[in-house]
Amino acid sequence: MSEFDLGAMMRQAQVLRQQLESMQQNLDHEVVEGSAGSGLVKAKASGTQRLISIELAPAAMTEDREMVQDLIVAAVNNALDKAKSLQQQRVGHLIPPGMMGPGGFPGL
Repeated sequence: MSEFDLGAMMRQAQVLRQQLESMQQNLDHEVVEGSAGSGLVKAKASGTQRLISIELAPAAMTEDREMVQDLIVAAVNNALDKAKSLQQQRVGHLIPPGMMGPGGFPGL
């Protein structure tokens, strides 16, 4: 039976932690865009799921206030969903299949 090398496992964990930190820094600089109402409202978010901006098309200003509010929520949620998907895609390249639980990687 082969011996378990705790030192090697700890070194691998350290490398993985460094890769995850680097990935998170890179994600913070990536931008995804969500939209709603055929582009009347656009929301931009970072790859770390932070809202960057909201853009309203001039035509949105002629719409009902409640509708515009609903479109803003939909556009933001669309952008955040895209950011989450981008995170999962990037983490998936670092973590072997089956090693990450259904909730994603803690802290990301």
